[in-house]
Amino acid sequence: MSDERRNPVRFGTDGWRAIIADDFTFENVRACAQAVADHFGETYGREKHVVVGYDTRFLSDEFAATVARVLVANGFRVQLGNRPAPTPALSWRIVESGACGGVVVTSSHNPAHWNGIKVKPHYGGSASPEIVADIERRVPDILENRAVKEAAAAAGGIESFDPIPGYLDALEKRVDVGGIRSAGLNVAVDPMYGAGAGLFSEILGGGSTRVTEIHAERNPAFPGIRAPEPIEPNLGELLALVAGGRFDAGLANDGDADRAGLVDERGVFVDQLRTFALLVEYLLGIRGERGAIVKSVTTTNMAALLAKHHGVPLFETPVGFKHIGPLMMSENALIGGEESGGYGFRGHLPERDGVLTGLYLLDAIARTGKRPAELLEDVFAITGRHYYERIDKELEAGSNARIKQLLDAASPQELAGRPVTSRDRTDGWRFFVPEGWLLLRLSGTEPLLRVYTEVTDEALVAPLLQAGLAMAGAA
Repeated sequence: MSDERRNPVRFGTDGWRAIIADDFTFENVRACAQAVADHFGETYGREKHVVVGYDTRFLSDEFAATVARVLVANGFRVQLGNRPAPTPALSWRIVESGACGGVVVTSSHNPAHWNGIKVKPHYGGSASPEIVADIERRVPDILENRAVKEAAAAAGGIESFDPIPGYLDALEKRVDVGGIRSAGLNVAVDPMYGAGAGLFSEILGGGSTRVTEIHAERNPAFPGIRAPEPIEPNLGELLALVAGGRFDAGLANDGDADRAGLVDERGVFVDQLRTFALLVEYLLGIRGERGAIVKSVTTTNMAALLAKHHGVPLFETPVGFKHIGPLMMSENALIGGEESGGYGFRGHLPERDGVLTGLYLLDAIARTGKRPAELLEDVFAITGRHYYERIDKELEAGSNARIKQLLDAASPQELAGRPVTSRDRTDGWRFFVPEGWLLLRLSGTEPLLRVYTEVTDEALVAPLLQAGLAMAGAA
């Protein structure tokens, strides 16, 4: 029996995700919950409670109830959300209530036939590599020995709570919501049928700003979109709505509302790297705050230029908030961000929050009277224009090892006719040219190669991506 089949619970950059009824089954969810209970029990003891929540996916509420029953049978008190909620709302509950940690049933931005589990330690951020490795290693023995404890459905120890009111109160302490409400903005919002549905309307209601939501009903099939990921290919209806000319901005969130997407006043998608640059300049330039910036290797060099311009340090990490969050805490960083559209903020959580991100972007508009395209021009005045694109190349099964060998041996002197000035292996294979960088990363869980580039010359984007694919033998 292969190790993959013996242990179906494999954590990626943030959580375990799998196809429903394939590896994401009630049996495996119970085993994962038992492993979490064992880890939390040995790490924290059982005096503190555990927060459990879920998103809008198929059977997420039932999977969450199952997790809660396993935790109770292992001696924990559980606070179980009574409705779908953003992952950051549940993370906030962990911190606010003094829990030892939490479990969120969500598959974030994956397609509808997937579900998953995110584990959150006491600080509400992503579980560290050490934590998930400890949870993973326990699962095979639990499955083999049928060592799951599960309480009866009617057993005590489970307290139902509403995750939303306390979370919205926390957001109001981070941003001038009253100023946004009274700014007279017209905002289009696409929660992508996910856990963020209705929240912008709720928090911004009662003023002159108007919020128009689409895809706000709960529909686990995510009809009309490939997956609830707030990137340009999935936001056709939002782009068309904003392009009609009635809106100051469009906002989107992924399935568990920890990521954000931005559409400018013309109906043009603002990519994730430019959105991160907007947020950095908002905090440093508009709000006048100071603090370190943390970014993953896959996100924008504009952040480094803005940090230098404003005289603050910048730190770079491998991909994933399990790397970004701890550094944000140790450096008391102002903001952390990654290429996937996830951004975290000081004073809130060392974790991504797509709803707070949207509020900060609206606050930038309300404070300056400038809409997103105009705000981006202010960023370019400091950094110059940068152009980004990513290709996700599906590979033949079993080819990752061969491509890794090719890339390990690669030592190009030029790419797309431009000299390679340096390279690094922080996370994947990154090559620098005078205009920017090219990065290749292999997925750790599937036959997939990701190729990224960001450059100051738009004409170089396509040639560099193709050069990267050719270097990997995947063109």
